[in-house]
Amino acid sequence: MSKLPAGILLAAGKSQRFGSNKLLHPVTDNTPMLLVSAQKLASVLPGSIVVISHEVIPCTDQLKQLGMRVVVNEHANRGMGSSIACGVRASQDAAGWLIALADMPYIKTETIALLADKLGNGADIVAPVIEYRGEHRGEQRRGHPVGFNQRYKAELLALDDDVGARHVIANHQSKLELVPTHDAGVTVDVDQAIDVVKAGNR
Repeated sequence: MSKLPAGILLAAGKSQRFGSNKLLHPVTDNTPMLLVSAQKLASVLPGSIVVISHEVIPCTDQLKQLGMRVVVNEHANRGMGSSIACGVRASQDAAGWLIALADMPYIKTETIALLADKLGNGADIVAPVIEYRGEHRGEQRRGHPVGFNQRYKAELLALDDDVGARHVIANHQSKLELVPTHDAGVTVDVDQAIDVVKAGNR
């Protein structure tokens, strides 16, 4: 029987290249990026955790209305690894974790559901890989979100820098299952305002 993982949405970044807090920037139907990403994750994995910094505390009520559990990372300045550990610490009994980034609002809910199902059915580590068509046919690129089985809890809890879970994946490369998709959103992260326009024109 499938046991779905906990969703973790990382939303405690600094938005240094954006010029303002990009997570509050509208991307779809004038909805802030943070809420778009949260709604998608929560629709697949109700009760997902969103790890935030003090900057986006004003969005707490809206996030809770979407069914998210809000966790404030008091050490957000340490980087993404710190936020992953914070989210895992808040859900230690979960069967696994599907870790999504709040600045990637264009991922399809179908992709999130596919990855969650893979984890729920026993996969160790999962990540989507986009298969390019046309002139780039045959090329692949790994994207997000990335999921981990419960057996990686100790390594995820030990993260405390800006590298994220990259080292965990590298240390267990043979356990990584790449899930093919044509969902371009798995590789589209928003670093600057122009990225919103580009993604909207895809």
